[in-house]
Amino acid sequence: MANNKSAKKRIQIAERNRLVNKSYKSTVRTLTKKTLINCEKYKQEPNSDNKKLLLFSVNQAFSLIDKAVKKNVLHKNNGANKKSRINKLVKSFLTS
Repeated sequence: MANNKSAKKRIQIAERNRLVNKSYKSTVRTLTKKTLINCEKYKQEPNSDNKKLLLFSVNQAFSLIDKAVKKNVLHKNNGANKKSRINKLVKSFLTS
């Protein structure tokens, strides 16, 4: 256990940062799943409303991934890989 004030403070800061990072990562996973669900909806009923919903969810996911990369929650290559995977999935649904 920490014996001095600065070490105790570092423990508190590390815990706070861990929770913030956990929140970002969880939300990225959630938005990725929502995008997948919206892809399935668009595949079932390819209309303009479902397409708008799909594109909105993609934009939301990309935005959050970029923010996570900017705040060093995700490595930039990891963020790029996530965005690439989402984009590849969405393109396959939109073209077929």
